[in-house]
Amino acid sequence: MGVTATVRRRIDDERVSVSVPNYDCPQSIRSYDFAHSIRTEVQRGDQIELVGEVTRIDGETVTIDLGPLVTVEIDMVRLIERYRPKQRRTPL
Repeated sequence: MGVTATVRRRIDDERVSVSVPNYDCPQSIRSYDFAHSIRTEVQRGDQIELVGEVTRIDGETVTIDLGPLVTVEIDMVRLIERYRPKQRRTPL
């Protein structure tokens, strides 16, 4: 699942502080986790896509593992790729 976050400020060369909608606590993340090879420098106010695994769905909220666990309203997340269960291997 993906969540759009806003860059608040650069902490150092490797980390930036981001604000996730409907989540009261700003998060510090490594900038190379989301930066593309073409655009590695992010600035204050940039919108970035954070992607993680869903760990829990509880009514109107979803908890996503973005490094720390982040719980947001269900309408703030987007499906990035369709879930595909692991394929069983058949013995030869």
